[in-house]
Amino acid sequence: MIQEAFASLFEVNMGVCKGERILVFSDIIRPDEAPSPVDLDRRTRLLRVAEEAASFAAATYGNTSFVSFPATAASGAEPPASLWRAALGDAAVENLNGAGLLPRLLAKEATPAEIEEARQVVTEHRDHAAAVVVALANNSTSHTRFRHLVNTAGGRFASLPHFDPEMFFTSMNVDWQALAARTRRLAAAVTSAVEILIETPNGTRLRMGKRGRQAKGDDGLLTAPGSFGNLPAGEVYLAPLEGTSEGVMVIEYGPTRRLSSPLELIVREGMVVEIRGSESHRDTLERKFAESDKNRNIAELGIGTNDQATRPDNILEAEKILGTIHIALGDNSGFGGTVQTPFHEDYVFFQPTLIAVDKDGGRTDMLRGGTLLV
Repeated sequence: MIQEAFASLFEVNMGVCKGERILVFSDIIRPDEAPSPVDLDRRTRLLRVAEEAASFAAATYGNTSFVSFPATAASGAEPPASLWRAALGDAAVENLNGAGLLPRLLAKEATPAEIEEARQVVTEHRDHAAAVVVALANNSTSHTRFRHLVNTAGGRFASLPHFDPEMFFTSMNVDWQALAARTRRLAAAVTSAVEILIETPNGTRLRMGKRGRQAKGDDGLLTAPGSFGNLPAGEVYLAPLEGTSEGVMVIEYGPTRRLSSPLELIVREGMVVEIRGSESHRDTLERKFAESDKNRNIAELGIGTNDQATRPDNILEAEKILGTIHIALGDNSGFGGTVQTPFHEDYVFFQPTLIAVDKDGGRTDMLRGGTLLV
């Protein structure tokens, strides 16, 4: 049965053609990490299924490689140079390094001009880049320059952070065409707004500006050159205009567990300025905020569109649940924002009411109590 799931991943989601160069990668638990027994089991299974997926691709389509490396410090942090080399080819990486660009890209310190120079290097050597990249790593590479440059080279990139192999038979077992149509309709409706108002039963109240920002859809059909998305898929997402978000976020779930008690994040001028509550996840956030004020940024608003997603305790699936929303902190530079930092973390909110405000002040309910109205 897992062979059928792999075939669907590579053929339906990624549109693989025989002979295309495929890269599958995963990450390994670092010695300084201490995952819970449940998460240790999931991550062990994730590494194993990544290796199995690569073996399946090699036997079925040929020209497939597998890379693993110690997990990065956080989602959004750049992966090691060895993965860049595996995805983009030796010549591209040697040129990036020779121009002094690679260290700055890895540190997320590259200027817009340097990023453009890197794009030119990668484009020049695109014939050596992987056509398909499947990221079965625990930490997300979605919001990295690495992912961005793989897409620049024409690679199709699927990101599956925090993936549980059981998802192959739940949220990945969906009518992809119906999901794509639903996602497309919602993205068009959200794009027409200039401001978003959010309320949830747990006390979350937020106002976000989005004038000039486009909502995009993640529908799981990553068959065009340069495509990128999460799997399991099913969301509409955008980068709120920096400095415009105001209100309070009440978070009840972390990336892989329900919090023992809620945390309140007070948001002013687009940044988290205060955390209220004693749950241990507060310490994790405060450490990230101490590293950089950019990690306080309200980076993303997403709306779930997958009617087969149900799991609330795993952020990859939870943020896709039809009728939920998620809000991320940190980096948004890869999807229309201006904040570049090696951190991106999403939080899911249930039974939300979401109102879109247009340029004339008209209001349209997109969600009401978790029911999608578009």
